Amino acid sequence: MAVAAKWAFCAFLGIMLLHIFAILLFTRGFLLTRSELSQYSQCNDVDDSPCFSPPRDQTSNGSCWNKPVVDRLVIIVLDAIRFDFVAPSTFFAEKKPWMDKLQVLHEFASQNRSSRIFKAIADPPTTSLQRLKGLTTGGLPTFIDVGNSFGAPAIVEDNLIHQLVQNGKRVVMMGDDTWIQLFPHHFVTSYPFPSFNVKDLDTVDNGCITNLFPALYEDDWDVLIAHFLGVDHAGHIFGVDSTPMVEKLEQYNEIIRKVVGVLDSQSGPGGLHENTMLIVMGDHGQTLNGDHGGGTAEEVETAIFALSSKKPSTPLLATPDGSSCQLDTHGKRICINTIQQLDFAATVSALLGVPFPFGSIGRVNSELFSLAGGTWNQESSPTSNDQSPSEIDNSMQNYVNLLCINSWQVKKYIDVYSSLSLIGFSEQDLLHVSKLYSEAQELWSITSKNFSLDKTQRPFASLPLIKRQLDAYSVFLESVADLARSNWTEFNLKMMGVGFCIMLSSLFLHVYLIGRLNKLSGLHSCSSGYSIGLFGVTFACVIVLIRASSFLSNSFILEEGRVATFLLATTVIFQLRCALMKKMMFLEALVLCLLVPFLRISIELGQLKQAVNSLFLKVDPSQSLGIDNDSQFWMYVAEVLPTLALILVAYLLYKNIAVCPSQGIWKYVVAGTLFNYMLIPFHWASDSSLLIMQKLPDGVKGNLIPRVTYAAGLLQLSLLTIGQLAFRKRASNSEETTFVKSLALLSAWSSTIIILSGKQGPLVVLTLLIGGWCIIRLLALEQDAKNDCSLSYALAVTQWSLLAVCMFFSTGHWCAFDGLRYAAAFIGFDEFNLTRQAILLTIDTFGFSHILPIFGLPFLVTCYYSLKQNKQVFNLRLCQVYLMYGFITALTATFTMLCVAIQRRHLMVWGLFAPKFVFDVVGLLLCDVLIFLSALYYIA
Repeated sequence: MAVAAKWAFCAFLGIMLLHIFAILLFTRGFLLTRSELSQYSQCNDVDDSPCFSPPRDQTSNGSCWNKPVVDRLVIIVLDAIRFDFVAPSTFFAEKKPWMDKLQVLHEFASQNRSSRIFKAIADPPTTSLQRLKGLTTGGLPTFIDVGNSFGAPAIVEDNLIHQLVQNGKRVVMMGDDTWIQLFPHHFVTSYPFPSFNVKDLDTVDNGCITNLFPALYEDDWDVLIAHFLGVDHAGHIFGVDSTPMVEKLEQYNEIIRKVVGVLDSQSGPGGLHENTMLIVMGDHGQTLNGDHGGGTAEEVETAIFALSSKKPSTPLLATPDGSSCQLDTHGKRICINTIQQLDFAATVSALLGVPFPFGSIGRVNSELFSLAGGTWNQESSPTSNDQSPSEIDNSMQNYVNLLCINSWQVKKYIDVYSSLSLIGFSEQDLLHVSKLYSEAQELWSITSKNFSLDKTQRPFASLPLIKRQLDAYSVFLESVADLARSNWTEFNLKMMGVGFCIMLSSLFLHVYLIGRLNKLSGLHSCSSGYSIGLFGVTFACVIVLIRASSFLSNSFILEEGRVATFLLATTVIFQLRCALMKKMMFLEALVLCLLVPFLRISIELGQLKQAVNSLFLKVDPSQSLGIDNDSQFWMYVAEVLPTLALILVAYLLYKNIAVCPSQGIWKYVVAGTLFNYMLIPFHWASDSSLLIMQKLPDGVKGNLIPRVTYAAGLLQLSLLTIGQLAFRKRASNSEETTFVKSLALLSAWSSTIIILSGKQGPLVVLTLLIGGWCIIRLLALEQDAKNDCSLSYALAVTQWSLLAVCMFFSTGHWCAFDGLRYAAAFIGFDEFNLTRQAILLTIDTFGFSHILPIFGLPFLVTCYYSLKQNKQVFNLRLCQVYLMYGFITALTATFTMLCVAIQRRHLMVWGLFAPKFVFDVVGLLLCDVLIFLSALYYIA
């Protein structure tokens, strides 16, 4: 007994530690994280900076951190616009059919110095929602944004749209309804259109056109956003090199021409658009197949076209080295600069004179800012009332002061982030950026004094000094951006590789330990002599490998529940054939075979979000089943059926514990569960719209019964722990003792799991009992009275695992964060407590798929133990069953890790593969913990 207990403790603890270490390393390289902070930039924050701030009398006229240089802004977002859609074909080695279709942009960029084309570089992931979030926050969104918005689509951290609204800017939106999801209460007027039908190329675009042109003649907005989707949808359906794509680009060409025409017609002195800027931009690019989401050049390279109705009186701040100039197809010179999308939020904030978003790490782009013709009025500086310098010097003073504010804001964010976030930057990195900022500020102390001097008193080299200051701030801001990218957007392949290799080593350890148990227990392998069990073991291995390999495909991940039912049905058909051949266990095989279609139907229902919300968590399940409200009979059936199922489960539990010899404390635990089963129907009835319980006290109708159930469950688990410590030396029969202990442990958990899962709970438990009973009975087909095979449990354990997977999906869960049933975490409680709600949500999510199946695994050994061996052999066989189950779970998690490593730049990596990875590794760690606890409970 001591050998088995010590062996089990060391083996399962070692495997669990290996998995923890492997997952931590792999996750550190893959799921790059960023904490969302709750701080927001305020207008008066700039008073704490070392930079010049607008005087108080200007703040009321629209200034905040700086004087605005544009009055109105029109932003036209052309979703999935590639850079080669916008730039002339002369910029590329080979002309393609989709190039030079936006000729209007070439015309204005070559003729008018107040307009320019930029190559915009996006940061992956290049999905529309993540890009819009990055554009408006000025940050680098990652898969896990730890903060208040977890699980919710709306952006709650500081962002450009929030700053515009807070500072009195009126924002109008039309087009892609993603904007409404991100900013649900920010727009004075909005015209959202559904964006999910990629086969529809025109609905969203036509909606934009209908509302855009009338709005351009109105004066009830300051910022207008129009988001077109036709190019994105055309790419997804037809690809880039297609007629619909060319037609869409030609349509956009005419739309932009008309928009510029409207702006020009009212750009005169006193006109509605006297000082309006137009920005036409893409949120990301796309591959030739129309895909996006990854980090290839085609996906991250998009474009920005900016045009100001106000003609700038000073030269642009761009340096010749920063531009790429070519002649277009008409022989006119066009220069294109590069801009990071990371800089968009800060630059637009500066253009409109609003505070930069608190979490922005971008910098004000000099070319785009100077395009608006803004100048810094020296007379407005609080440090001087002297004469203004020359225009070019004045313009550069304005910009260098903006970079001072910009750098101060970024440094403030980095300091706050590092102090509040658990996932901060390394001390070495923080020291490096702090040193760069200190150097820039030391130079600023000289530069700012130079600004306060009279023009005649200034040193002759003031312009070189300003350029040095610009370089110092630029180096600091670029360093912070590079640091953020290395922490938040770049995968660490070496760390992922080490983690994956450790996971592989754990699989080999599983196999070695399973084989080692054969020698310790004195049992032979299935290879000695012909046995149907040998084929069963091979068949089980093939089934496990097929399921694990299916995770390499996004289609099979989406259909994981249906794949599990198919594989379970395949094993059952094999056993049905064996039952017919042996003329035994036919009824059990037939029942399990009939159970599979029921599981498939429950999975189909479970994957319907409406079914989850109304059938299983609400009080009127008949509605989700399509039952007419006038059909009182069927509505009562839907209400009463769960109670009847719960009564049947209680009867089976009582019958099994009653036939067992007296086992002391374990029987009292089961009695407590039966009492909980009596209370649960009253909880359902108190919330029912049909079964109104008038005589129940108000306390019973609310949270009392769930809380009593939770408390009873904790008490039962405590009693089992006491019983384990007090009676561990008194057991005389291993099989009977383990059976009773398993029954008691499962009953202690079952009442909490049932009440969290709602009225589906008893039906699921009943399904699990029937399926488990059939699997246990069908073990007889693998056993041979004369030839006891050490691996005869392989097929049964595989079926047990597949049944657990089916339970996960049939209860309305799926591997995505919107597949979590958050309402279950509040059953019994009205107020929020993170720890309590997290525990309840975990129990609801993994109760039927992990907790009950793993704690119930000993039934495979106790209910069919053909040869009465000594206690040590029994315990070693129990360890072998748990090792098999752990191996299956670890193998599927390993293949999931391989999948996300291969598909890390796939379009669906953040929407599908990463959530699947999170659920699988959490499930694996939970499985390891439960197996370890089971070993302590059943063996130690």
